[in-house]
Amino acid sequence: MTDMQRTIKKPVSLSGIGLHTGGQATIIFKPAPINHGVTFIRTDLENCPEIPADIDHVVDLKRGTTLGMGNVKVHTVEHVLAAIAGLQIDNMKIELSNSEPPAGDGSAWPYVQALLEAGIAEQDAHKNFLEIEHPIAYTEKERGVDIVVVPSDRMRITFMVDYKNPALGTQYTSLVDLDEEFVEEFSKARTFCFLTEVESLLDAGLIKGGGLESAIVIIDEELSKEKIQRLRNTLKVDTPIFAGKTGILNDTPLRYYNEPVRHKALDLLGDLFLIGVPLKAHILAARSGHAANVALARKIRSVYQKQMISSKYRTGKPSGDFLLDINAILKIMPHRYPFLMIDRILDMEGSNKIIAIKNVTVNEPFFQGHFPGKPVMPGVMIIEAMAQAGGLLLLNTPEGLENKLAYFMGMDEVKFRKPVVPGDQIRMEVEILNLKPSVIKMTGKSYVDGKLVAEGIFTAVIVDRNS
Repeated sequence: MTDMQRTIKKPVSLSGIGLHTGGQATIIFKPAPINHGVTFIRTDLENCPEIPADIDHVVDLKRGTTLGMGNVKVHTVEHVLAAIAGLQIDNMKIELSNSEPPAGDGSAWPYVQALLEAGIAEQDAHKNFLEIEHPIAYTEKERGVDIVVVPSDRMRITFMVDYKNPALGTQYTSLVDLDEEFVEEFSKARTFCFLTEVESLLDAGLIKGGGLESAIVIIDEELSKEKIQRLRNTLKVDTPIFAGKTGILNDTPLRYYNEPVRHKALDLLGDLFLIGVPLKAHILAARSGHAANVALARKIRSVYQKQMISSKYRTGKPSGDFLLDINAILKIMPHRYPFLMIDRILDMEGSNKIIAIKNVTVNEPFFQGHFPGKPVMPGVMIIEAMAQAGGLLLLNTPEGLENKLAYFMGMDEVKFRKPVVPGDQIRMEVEILNLKPSVIKMTGKSYVDGKLVAEGIFTAVIVDRNS
């Protein structure tokens, strides 16, 4: 794997038909500066809106990976991203004249050829790798999907599929070295689908630009004369369509003996590019598709965000039991005694959820008057503690928390279930319901010894500290 960031030396383009939309499209790859990342630019729309190629902008996964921002979308980007990931390119501007890139032959090869023609250029900045330190697992029992990510000194993928179809059987592949294997052994692997899927895709108004040259079709039902005619009409095929002897429509020859599973590994490579940082990890996947790939990417990105926060703010010895200690919290929060209500951050899930601890001691100043001889923590202080924890979720927003304050605007459905007294430890779990540039809405629950003591929904306005 290369250690320096990469872009391309010059612009390069190719044109063709989008797989699902059927629209004519031209894609232009252009160099981008250090730390730019990869962005898609819709040149066919007013002001040429730009969409970052990251997990936060994934809006649909029905038949491929769709990125979007507002009403602007780019469909079926996984093969483009696989080409970029496989060639280890970090910074790129991708202009599109339509909502979907040209499908080509259903593999990443047409894009790889174009990018190699443009030439790969190393940039004067090191890559920021995400090195997996502990195993990460993702499972969908109902679909038989299992993915495990384990530590490795490089990006590796091991993939297995078993569709119980004679034409496919059980297939296995392993990508060990991107530099040595990607271009010749994986980038040319074409997408595949079952004949029954073609029927449903046609019924859904998709694959308008599809054809037998852009996918391998596996026969899993009887191929009647009526179905043959429909396929010829819809896919605009002039040549004969037949079942053949291999279980593949028209006996299309495979480029690799296990081409379908190699394409699955290719899709996974493209979807994991959405994490936004190159991985050093070994991914072992079984029966995974785009939805599971992206779910895994979200999980890995959460790990990356925690690593970034921990490395930036951690002041004590690292521990697997918590994310941030009190010294780190003091670096981040504007609150001080007697109003800092958080002692430790146990965990964060991106900018969506946080788990924090407040240790309640008899030395809390409010116990002097609430109540003498019967100390009970005021409910409003529990609410304040949850709000402070929720505010820390702004660490994972582009603007960050360093120069921001959050003021309460409203509290709804607030309930106090049990009193909190000296010696208790409050575990607060706060989740974001809605996050806008200037307003945050969150729901919080507080527990003592596993029992709910308080809950509510809170809205706060986010302002600059100096305003």
